[in-house]
Amino acid sequence: MTEQFNASSLRHPQGNASLSFGGEIVWRPTARHIAESNLTAFMRLHGVADFAGLMKRSTEDVAWFTDAVLKFLDIQFYEPYSQVVDLSAGIQFPTWCVGGKMNIVHNCVDKRRVSGISGQLSVVWEGEEGATKSLTYAELYKQVNKTANALRSLGLGKGDAIGLFMPMTPEIVIALLAIAKIGGIILPLFSGYGAGAIVSRMADADAKALFAADGAFRRGKAVEMKSVADEAAEQIPTLKHMIVLKRTGQAIKMKEGRDLWWRELIDGQSDAAETEKTGAEDPLMIIYTSGTTGKPKGALHTHCGFPVKAAQDMAFGTDVHGASRAAQVSDLRYTDVIYWMTDMGWMMGPWLVFGSLILGATMFLYDGAPDFPAPDRLWELAEKHKINQMGVSPTLIRSLIPHGDEHFKKHDLSSLKCFASTGEPWNPDPWMWLFEKVGGSKIPIVNYSGGTEISGGIVMGNPLMPLKPCAFSAPCPGIAADVADENGRPVRNAVGELIIKAPWIGMTRGFWKDRQRYLDTYWSRWENVWVHGDFAAIDNDGLWYILGRSDDTIKIAGKRLGPAEVESILVRHESIVEAAAIGAPHEVKGSELILFAVPAPGVERGEALRRELHEMVVAEMGRALAPKAILFVDDLPKTRNAKVMRRMIRAAYLGLDAGDTSSLVNPAAVDEIRNAK
Repeated sequence: MTEQFNASSLRHPQGNASLSFGGEIVWRPTARHIAESNLTAFMRLHGVADFAGLMKRSTEDVAWFTDAVLKFLDIQFYEPYSQVVDLSAGIQFPTWCVGGKMNIVHNCVDKRRVSGISGQLSVVWEGEEGATKSLTYAELYKQVNKTANALRSLGLGKGDAIGLFMPMTPEIVIALLAIAKIGGIILPLFSGYGAGAIVSRMADADAKALFAADGAFRRGKAVEMKSVADEAAEQIPTLKHMIVLKRTGQAIKMKEGRDLWWRELIDGQSDAAETEKTGAEDPLMIIYTSGTTGKPKGALHTHCGFPVKAAQDMAFGTDVHGASRAAQVSDLRYTDVIYWMTDMGWMMGPWLVFGSLILGATMFLYDGAPDFPAPDRLWELAEKHKINQMGVSPTLIRSLIPHGDEHFKKHDLSSLKCFASTGEPWNPDPWMWLFEKVGGSKIPIVNYSGGTEISGGIVMGNPLMPLKPCAFSAPCPGIAADVADENGRPVRNAVGELIIKAPWIGMTRGFWKDRQRYLDTYWSRWENVWVHGDFAAIDNDGLWYILGRSDDTIKIAGKRLGPAEVESILVRHESIVEAAAIGAPHEVKGSELILFAVPAPGVERGEALRRELHEMVVAEMGRALAPKAILFVDDLPKTRNAKVMRRMIRAAYLGLDAGDTSSLVNPAAVDEIRNAK
């Protein structure tokens, strides 16, 4: 598995293509940058001399570090915890903040209502059509209370799972917080999902209610969402209520007894509401993430887990300053505005909400296409709303480059303190375009990689460490990360498996109703070692690189897709007996979806069948995950234990060496894949 590399070139383990990386450091923090950072403030508070010392102490004494972070973030408890972490059930199942009582909404919103920052902006929003809205912390507090009261009026409360299927508007933030306020379980859903993807997630969680919208605006058109929600709702036996936001004003159907308009339900409610005093480890959120086998995995997160890790990474990595720290320097203008181009259905949506509010900062939301009506829309937003930290994706930057440099040059981007990026690996040219041209070689790009199950990052840039193109500065403080060879031994200057050797407060508390799958996914390879499923490397200067999945998961424009989820759609067609899904490289999206289908004997393999299968996938998964190609074959390469070898399928499709095929019962299937049409 491991292969040697130098600073300018890495050879990916899956195939023969080299991934080039710039070997020189291109950015170093200034002395002022270092001195004013949250990370430096934290280290000074605890007498830590340098970042290396912080990493050593934070990973060797996770209880000390976690307690210190909770205090630094001012995480308040109704009842204090008696122990930071209990590992008696094993490293795989730690209990955090033992005996503590808290609700994260108190720390995000409630405690602000009587503080000096109640008038500070919590949310700033702009829609594609140009509409804008903002909420102070005091206004957010009242709206969350009204929505919590509305949910309680419907009989909803602690432990009830409630879905979010809405565009990125202030209301989705209000809904998310209101669910947590009553002790419910947040179930975020990608706004572009088809009905099938919603059903599989909502039904698994026994969801009782769904926040939905009539639609959203995309590229100047109103895209209808309510009919998708309706189709899904009819297949979820536990669903009793749907609360619908009027976003576009288009005509939709409302089901009597189930559907309620947001305004009619919520506006008349009292703006005072009790916050449920939940246990620190009570369920807060289930975020479903696709894997390589089986149904989507429901990563379970708690009140003291995901939000704390999100705020930690936002503070120490992207160096977001909130009003709580600004108050220490008596200057509320120091409060940052952070924007991350995301959807609430991806973990960066809740990450943005929890992190910014815990820090007392301002989140910016944009609901629309980032290059509409012109390629300068992103830069226009940065100037207009004085964004300080901007989270983008390599896919977006690759799509903007062909439009030329004039689009960012006509906007004042002086408010930007850093770019940030997650979801997929960079390649050097777009990274350097963003860094050198847009950022003038002065604004760092904070690379960020981890996952839904991590509650944020394993590795990340930070304000103290230098940067190379496409690289990560270091692991996040508190994450005992390493890169291991096939025997689990640490390696340098070689590609290996990304692993974690100690627990952290943000780790998922397991998969919803599937304990064994959680253990099999992360803990089954080496004893007491989390194997994340990414290929990684560390160079001679200590900088890190993430090189893509070591399993079969596909990432399309940063969206993680499990092949089994798509394959199951195809095999539901009466004419298809087997299917396989792979990701093929795409210069803009990173990967595009390629499907192989094995028709039943005697079935005609024509365009009509191809169109039917294509439409099934789009209806189930949404157009954002539509396949690029569907190819018909007689057989799929399989091992003797019937495992479909997607790695060999991908290699054969791309014209690469498929490797040792001796384990296959049908090696001729590899040649058929090469010639598939």
